[in-house]
Amino acid sequence: MKRIIILLTVVLASGRLFAQEATEITKKNSWLKVGISAGVPVGEIAPVSGFMLGGEIKGQLMTTPHWGIGLTSGYNHFFPKDGFDHFGTVPLGAFARYYPKSSGFFVGTDVGYSLVTGPVPNDGGFYVKPQLGYHNYDWNFFAFYNGVFRNGDNGGNIQAVGIGTTYNIRFK
Repeated sequence: MKRIIILLTVVLASGRLFAQEATEITKKNSWLKVGISAGVPVGEIAPVSGFMLGGEIKGQLMTTPHWGIGLTSGYNHFFPKDGFDHFGTVPLGAFARYYPKSSGFFVGTDVGYSLVTGPVPNDGGFYVKPQLGYHNYDWNFFAFYNGVFRNGDNGGNIQAVGIGTTYNIRFK
């Protein structure tokens, strides 16, 4: 847990390193992102789940014209293969995005802690979700890897790769 807190602090503070002055939150530099994603489970979870469908909500602040930081949460549902049970993950974290241009490719990652729901051993774990995608004023389209890393005695790691999209809801 100590590592997670340190990592979240570093991610949230990294935007400040690139800012030349204090960033004021306004309707021009802050918005919500609401989206969906779909993926294929990989690694230890692949034998028990065949498909993952998720939803997410993010609050983003553009600290400079190129760096966005914020908080994120959502839900990922893992659909079982025959003979196994449904389960899900609830990520709670922070994110950072680098946008080289006002429209075009971006790179970023979400980091934090993910809760696990359902009949599987539901101890959560550290999660990371690196993304590479394309963005414009209203939309983000991306490919991702999502990993929830848990201690070996509580059910193993939960990993998926996939695609997703978010829509930017701007404050008026």
